[in-house]
Amino acid sequence: MKRYIAMAAGAGALALSGCQPQPTPQDRLDEYVGHWNEQEFAVMYEDYLTEGSKETFPQEAFDERQQQLIGDLGIENLEVSYTAEEDAEWDEAEPAEFPLSVKMETLAGPVEFEQTVSLIHEEQEDGENWFVEWDPSLIFKDLEAGDEVAVQTEASERGEIVDREGRGLAINGTGYNLGVVPERLEGDGDLEEAAELLGLTVESIEKSLNQSWVQPDQFVPLTKAAKSAEQLIADVEASDVATYQETAMREYPYGEAFGHLTGYIGSITAEQLEELKGQGYGATDLIGRQGLERRLEEQLRGESGARILIDKQEEGAEDIVLAEQEPTAGEDVQLTIDAELQTAAYDSMQGEPGAAAAVSPETGETLALISSPGFDPNEFIAGISGERYKELSEDPLNPLFTRFAARYAPGSTIKPVTAAIGMEAGTLDPQQGLEIEGQTWQKDSSWGSYRVSRLHPEAPNPIDLNRALVYSDNIYFARQALEMGTETFVDGLASYGFGEELPFAIELESSQISNDGSLGSEGQLADTSFGQGEMLANILHLASAYEPFLNGGTIYEPTLYASEEAGQVWKEGLISEGNASVLQEDLRNVVTDGYAKSADIDAVPIAGKTGTAELKGALGEEGQENGFFVSYHAEQQDFILAMMIESIEDNGGSDYVAGFSASAMEQYYLNN
Repeated sequence: MKRYIAMAAGAGALALSGCQPQPTPQDRLDEYVGHWNEQEFAVMYEDYLTEGSKETFPQEAFDERQQQLIGDLGIENLEVSYTAEEDAEWDEAEPAEFPLSVKMETLAGPVEFEQTVSLIHEEQEDGENWFVEWDPSLIFKDLEAGDEVAVQTEASERGEIVDREGRGLAINGTGYNLGVVPERLEGDGDLEEAAELLGLTVESIEKSLNQSWVQPDQFVPLTKAAKSAEQLIADVEASDVATYQETAMREYPYGEAFGHLTGYIGSITAEQLEELKGQGYGATDLIGRQGLERRLEEQLRGESGARILIDKQEEGAEDIVLAEQEPTAGEDVQLTIDAELQTAAYDSMQGEPGAAAAVSPETGETLALISSPGFDPNEFIAGISGERYKELSEDPLNPLFTRFAARYAPGSTIKPVTAAIGMEAGTLDPQQGLEIEGQTWQKDSSWGSYRVSRLHPEAPNPIDLNRALVYSDNIYFARQALEMGTETFVDGLASYGFGEELPFAIELESSQISNDGSLGSEGQLADTSFGQGEMLANILHLASAYEPFLNGGTIYEPTLYASEEAGQVWKEGLISEGNASVLQEDLRNVVTDGYAKSADIDAVPIAGKTGTAELKGALGEEGQENGFFVSYHAEQQDFILAMMIESIEDNGGSDYVAGFSASAMEQYYLNN
């Protein structure tokens, strides 16, 4: 009995299903349009097209082509809709037709069209139903079988990067196409000579000459050269086998001095092309590859012009434009940088490895940001050879490394900050001298073998703040740090921004008090007081840390773009005017009476503080020494220049850097 009931129930279910109404054409089109809006082309093809449509158009001509067009045309916001008919009666022997509306956004602008879609009632493998009669006009109204959809792009004029006075740092200038005229080449000897002159292979030249468009008397471009490649252009001009033509090209007028800051543009890579698919880039386009050119790519690039058209294959038929957008020029970007100051500082460093930064103490504007040695971005825009790139990357001075973004132990340049913290805490009286004897010192035997050393044990007692800065006395500052205590000193350094990310347009490594932000022993406290231990600072922050001594106690957020609001307070209330005046006088004495003699020049009255940071070897042995000098014009005080040079141990110490800084200031002030 149970088996009979189950079978009867099953038969009843089948009977009920057989009585369910069949989908109407409208039901089917509703489903089809839903899949279309979701771009589910494979489902549309397999489940909704008539047999005739499938026979005429293979699946790759349907779903793969439409999927490719989505990417190639940058199609977004696809919106397909149709107009339903109320209470319509459908004759299965006749097509069911509906007015269809298609809208979309493309890289060339909006595309909209109206079309009629037909559904046919037919029997397929899964049974009878309504199916869409499809042809390419449902992709675009005027698209027919055999037609192609083409995209034509027109690059926008790239925005330029200029300094605070409008001087071009990255501009739309000119360069040269270098190449040959085939009829002037006589035999393999000329080919070999041209290859050697242009840095190419004979095979690559022959490949270019074998292109179908090449004519014997026409110039064939083979490579590019920047305007700055004067010797190469002169050699080509003197040659009988090669020649050149001027062409539009990005130029970097200041060359190496700005290489790390501006960066350069170059040919788009396959990876970038895939990543930026649908954003108007073509395989031959140029794109920001390094520095500000890369960081500001979207702003500088502007919007390329684009045209999407149906390339009609029928003879005599005119192409049909679906959408068109004119190019929009990129924006120019003005920096706070002073190109003349940056160039003066870079030139003064004479290619030594190091970094420099200059800031305005009244606004926080960044006036110079330098990594030395630099590289010439003009080499890259013209297409740098693999051999030349290898030469740069294997150079022991590492010209491709951006040193201004790194951080270094600041050495004795931190002593004015230590003094300011102590004076504000009331533990350091600048007039009170300490009796210090000998070259080394330790608080007591609890320090074990650790002792603080000083470079000038001949400094006359008592050692007050002025003498401590003039003689750069480590023992004095270690004792002052112990007097103020760890908590006061750590809090004071934090108030100067140590342990915090510098609010700046370019990411820089953050300055730190120590690896974990604390000082775990009196020895570490002592070391940190004179910029050793685990303390590290980036060169821009180091320059900014001197701002309070000149402006009444404030560190401003450093700005790089002229569009940023200058003078935004980052840290304030750091030092009183009286204590700042004491430091200003002492920092001038460092130059006139101390060991920054190379900065004591007639052209500019310089004040500042030297610093030497010793990098210990793995076994604690003496190693590389980096030299620093943070300085400013003692009377005008219009900028603070911080400079670091690596490996100065064989060049007379940090006075070597003071000489470079003085040279930069002299050159700058004589010209301004």
